[in-house]
Amino acid sequence: MAKIVKETIHAKGIDIGIYTTNFENEFISLTDIAKYRNEDDPRFVIQNWMRNRNTIEFLGVWEELHNPDFNRVQFEAVKNEAGLNRFVMTPTKWITQMNAIGIVSKAGRYGGTYAHSDIAMSFATWISPEFQLYIMKDYRRLKTDENSRLSLNWNLNIEISKLNYRIHTDAIKDNLIPPELTPAQVAYTYANEADMLNVVLFGKTAKQWKDENPTVKGNMRDVATLNQLLVLANLESYNAVLINQGKSQKERMKLLRQLAIQQLRTLESVSLNNFPKIEK
Repeated sequence: MAKIVKETIHAKGIDIGIYTTNFENEFISLTDIAKYRNEDDPRFVIQNWMRNRNTIEFLGVWEELHNPDFNRVQFEAVKNEAGLNRFVMTPTKWITQMNAIGIVSKAGRYGGTYAHSDIAMSFATWISPEFQLYIMKDYRRLKTDENSRLSLNWNLNIEISKLNYRIHTDAIKDNLIPPELTPAQVAYTYANEADMLNVVLFGKTAKQWKDENPTVKGNMRDVATLNQLLVLANLESYNAVLINQGKSQKERMKLLRQLAIQQLRTLESVSLNNFPKIEK
């Protein structure tokens, strides 16, 4: 199960929760936004918004653009009823009937109704264009801070990887490449060691990854997470030590795999938010 990351934005004295599981699709609390109109029972505000025909049409277009499993047949029936006095729609009903993914209802610690940021901003505008601007302002501030942190850590890990790559290739040159090898054989040795680390960390060689992702630009390391890049840098450094110790590739793979699992588990439990901020 993906790890849930929770953050908060602030607008006119109201705290509005955001959560994400993949750092790409963020879901903003409609429940918190609705408290701007009705702090005691925000559910009624959301339901009134969902009774509106324009809302239903907007939600339908969003789902058609992002959800291949969207129930279009049921949606057409609902759209024809939207806006009538007898029409009632709730988040749970919308999710169940339409197989929708843009709105979610969550229980427990982060309970309430959440919606993709596209939908949440539309809801905020319906409540109050002024309030929506306050939300957008702090949301942009949050994304700027987040991008700054991620960029700093990404660049740091890239530089660490470059340094460790030099250490790694020097160890290969000094210990694994006899002078009688041809240039082609030398290149294969370097590639073979690099692919060994790919298998240790990613579970597949560079070619296997490319065959599985023919439309993705770059290589598997270009799309690696920050945690994976950091562990990769450590693996290259550790592999250089093991090569200098005369360990066979089989022995090194076992030791490197143990280190990769240990470090990935440790990094998974550490949030970037817990690190002290670096002043610009």
